[in-house]
Amino acid sequence: MTTVTTQGEGPLTGVRVVELAGIGPGPFAAMLLADLGADVVRVDRPGTAALGLDPARDVTNRNKRSVVLDLKSAEGAARVLELAARADVLIEGFRPGVTERLGVGPADCLARNPRLVYGRMTGWGQDGPLADSAGHDIGYIATAGALGMIGRSDGPPAIPANLLGDYAGGSLYLVVGVLAALHHARAAGRGQVVDAAIVDGTAHLGAMIWGMLDAGVWQDRRGANLLDGGAPYYAVYETADGGWMAVGALEPRFYAEFAELLDRGPDAPGQNDFARWPELRELIAARFKARTRDEWAAVFTGTDACVAPVLSLREAAEDPHLTARGTFTEHGGAVQPAPAPRFSETPATIRRGPAIPGADADAIARDWGLPPFTTP
Repeated sequence: MTTVTTQGEGPLTGVRVVELAGIGPGPFAAMLLADLGADVVRVDRPGTAALGLDPARDVTNRNKRSVVLDLKSAEGAARVLELAARADVLIEGFRPGVTERLGVGPADCLARNPRLVYGRMTGWGQDGPLADSAGHDIGYIATAGALGMIGRSDGPPAIPANLLGDYAGGSLYLVVGVLAALHHARAAGRGQVVDAAIVDGTAHLGAMIWGMLDAGVWQDRRGANLLDGGAPYYAVYETADGGWMAVGALEPRFYAEFAELLDRGPDAPGQNDFARWPELRELIAARFKARTRDEWAAVFTGTDACVAPVLSLREAAEDPHLTARGTFTEHGGAVQPAPAPRFSETPATIRRGPAIPGADADAIARDWGLPPFTTP
């Protein structure tokens, strides 16, 4: 783990972003833009912090600045429009129609700034039968077909925290859309609305699997396929101390090295002897049960067997490879993932800790050429 420097300019230096405060995928998307150098102004609402989290510890608000505005007041909406007039991007994560009712919807903002990219982050999208319904990550990925693919065949679907829907299918697709629209706005002089729906992004993540399903090489049930734990050489196994090892020895030469290091014995079923897969799985499970997780990690680390110990979050932050790369860092006493990806000419950095609601109002007004903000 490394300690970051606080100086540097990322590839989005000079890009101005307005974020209308929310929870989950919207803030994470704005954090990614901020990590890459954008000047992100978060418009917080009066009241308690989202999810009860101390704003000073909300890593998804790092590299941002904050002003507090009451969007339900005419003055608050007017101040948002002033920000939008000077911004390149605006991000919001309300239900469809909410910003329109508040007077800060796409039409209102684009009237003030025709080059603006207006990014909308929702679970169900801006239209469709469920567009106005409440929801969370687990429901979105369930509807998109992703949740049903994850987990053992003899058990319930496994919940992947909110990483797959909120952040992969949501935040990352919003950022891709915003950057593409920003490129278009700079080339054509016209902004546009980006409708990023978690159900759309999550479904899109499954493109390869949909192709395999169409080709007849993927079964439409979990725990029965090459990449979902169905294959005994692409699975997790418990060790003697209750730890786990992740095995991903897909290719024949990698599997051969795995089999040799595991010492599975000369009479073990072959890798592609599908009829004997249950027997092979039991054999592999018994071998892993003979040693602790760290003992097996010592056997496989640095080999081409494609085997790794399953680490906890705190263990991951201390992993030798990730430490060497600086994948995790410390800022303000908090361990957190470092900005990603990496750039050879314009490295992304953590320039400041999480934005405290309203703390940057004076600096924002000065830097964006606005009248002073008043506290709601």
